[in-house]
Amino acid sequence: MFESLKNKRVLITGASSGIGRCTAELFAAHGAVCAIHFSENREGAQRTVDAIQSRCGSAELFQVDFSEWPSGSQLIRNVIKTMGGLDVLVNNAGALLGRIDFLKLDEGSWDLTYALNVKAPFFLSQEAFQHMQKNGGGRIINISSISAKYGGTAVSLHYGSAKAALEAVTRGLSRLGAEHDILVNAVRCGFIDSGFHEKIAWSREEIRERIERIPLGRPGKPMDAARMVLFLASEAGNHITGEIFTVSGGD
Repeated sequence: MFESLKNKRVLITGASSGIGRCTAELFAAHGAVCAIHFSENREGAQRTVDAIQSRCGSAELFQVDFSEWPSGSQLIRNVIKTMGGLDVLVNNAGALLGRIDFLKLDEGSWDLTYALNVKAPFFLSQEAFQHMQKNGGGRIINISSISAKYGGTAVSLHYGSAKAALEAVTRGLSRLGAEHDILVNAVRCGFIDSGFHEKIAWSREEIRERIERIPLGRPGKPMDAARMVLFLASEAGNHITGEIFTVSGGD
């Protein structure tokens, strides 16, 4: 059922590591042509490209800092110009900025968290939507978080609310895209062993306690999320839109 992905043009944002890298490599393994986006980690993004090309896959690098949105607005147009079109957009890039108690959270951390997790995916989708509308449809897949379900914690409430907003955008775009065969879904990830939690300075004890709360008793892997994205982009997802798929080990 993944034969339909051969030669599809796919943009994966935040593909330097973790879920983004795994998703890019998985798409490329099924014959897709991948646009590998990164913000700062050029070395990591290049490793993604090298891994794809070493297996005779096709991938191109694109750099954009989503915290500076005027430059971000060019990404979709640059990808379309370079690759000749865009069939699938995977809004994976995101981050938690300011992991401090909500009573001390500053406005800058709130705004930047929303810029990366809601604003950028929305306006990238807006650009992609216009192209897909003129070219027979496409797929938009947003990477959300279990934080949207629980509302985050005292130190991640702004991140959880941003991901909840992204899920609302997902549902709204799905209704608007249906008549144009633009299918829009989200993958809500639980605790994934991708390095994300180490980056935001979780302690080993916090990570251990968090894993213990997962019903399956183990963290997810980037491949677990990537396979769901691949499924939704393939012909297996031809009649699926406006859905939030949770990959969380039962959390």
